[in-house]
Amino acid sequence: MEHFYQLGWTLDSAGGASGEAYMAEQDGHKLFLKRNSSPFLAALSAEGIVPKLVWTKRIETGEVVTAQHWKNGRALEQEEMNSERVALLLRKIHGSKHLSSMLKKLEMKPMFPSMLLAKINSSLSRQVMAHRVVRKALTYLDEHMPVLDKAFYTVCHGDVNHNNWLLSEQDELFLVDWEGAMIADPAIDIGMILYTYIKPEDWPQWLRQYGIDDSLDLRKRMKWYTVIQAIAMVEWYEEKNRYQDMNYWLVFLDDVLSRNRFI
Repeated sequence: MEHFYQLGWTLDSAGGASGEAYMAEQDGHKLFLKRNSSPFLAALSAEGIVPKLVWTKRIETGEVVTAQHWKNGRALEQEEMNSERVALLLRKIHGSKHLSSMLKKLEMKPMFPSMLLAKINSSLSRQVMAHRVVRKALTYLDEHMPVLDKAFYTVCHGDVNHNNWLLSEQDELFLVDWEGAMIADPAIDIGMILYTYIKPEDWPQWLRQYGIDDSLDLRKRMKWYTVIQAIAMVEWYEEKNRYQDMNYWLVFLDDVLSRNRFI
């Protein structure tokens, strides 16, 4: 990012796993800069789902840098994930034909359950496979694979944990960090929110806020996608040698498998 230093900007890392995000400041003006963002960012900005995109530039290295308005704010607290605002914004995302059309223009294909399962099966290390609950979960996934008409697939975020929800000082709610965006069954996002943050007795109310009815079919799909995402989290933390976090997700995985045994 030497280009921006030369133009008189100060840059500070904005965190994130990629290390490619920065808070840039010049004469009191702040921007959120990111290298190699997807063209999908423009569509998200137009829908008001992420802070407004200011410009996109290609710099001397050939990299593309995007700039968004810097928003002072905070991540949502876990208990705030039960709010109607979260449900409504997620519904807006899943129902957006504009976002779906943009991902299709970027030649993104639907992510079917069989593809997700094949991907996880091919990536798991022997260390992860050594856990009984992981082997049990893989058997469950193989035996309960959901079937859903492709017409119901929508734009999904893929990582809806509370740290990716930004509440600005102006009380604006955004969903950020879209590197894992996909065209998939919306239950992949809904399930992780419900299993992670919402008490089971409150699921029907949250789903009504989102705009759909509770059903056995939906619960089966949510459980399946939550199980596969939990395995992916176990794998990620094992690779990072973050064993305390890995153990949290092993316990979470076991809990999800134990709940609603009839599905």
